[in-house]
Amino acid sequence: MAAAQRRTVPIRPVGPFFLMRYLGLDPGTHRLGVAISDARGRMALPLEIVPRDAAGGADLRRIAALVAERGVERIVVGLPLTLLGEAGPAVESVNIFVEALRAAVPVEVVSWDERLTSAQVEWEMREAGMDSRQRRGRVDAAAAALILQNYLDAHEQQQESQEEDR
Repeated sequence: MAAAQRRTVPIRPVGPFFLMRYLGLDPGTHRLGVAISDARGRMALPLEIVPRDAAGGADLRRIAALVAERGVERIVVGLPLTLLGEAGPAVESVNIFVEALRAAVPVEVVSWDERLTSAQVEWEMREAGMDSRQRRGRVDAAAAALILQNYLDAHEQQQESQEEDR
């Protein structure tokens, strides 16, 4: 697959707000959880599950299609660090996926710490009374939404502290 040209997308001001749509990904061995932000980049919502296809690239094509269809300007990929914040065994495969994704899409792709997001989502779904059959398939997209929401919240706090410093 030829490397896509990077495009610089200006953040569009709308009144006191800026519009920027994000896509969040929770890459697993068999499935890719996908979440999307609202247009203002403040709230993350589960979107869909994409079957992994490392050999054929169908998963990368689907993400590229979502970027185009939804006007996504940045992709946030969950990075499975250990509890100590170190690179665990799954980090290498996620880094390979991130590099392939960067070649497939014309937008910025960043990695974000996803420690315990799937476990948190599983626990919340069990607490909500969902059995394992009901949870299957939903966990990945919900974990992607949690990863993306954590990213959005951290960047919103960073922007607020920068504005206070001015």
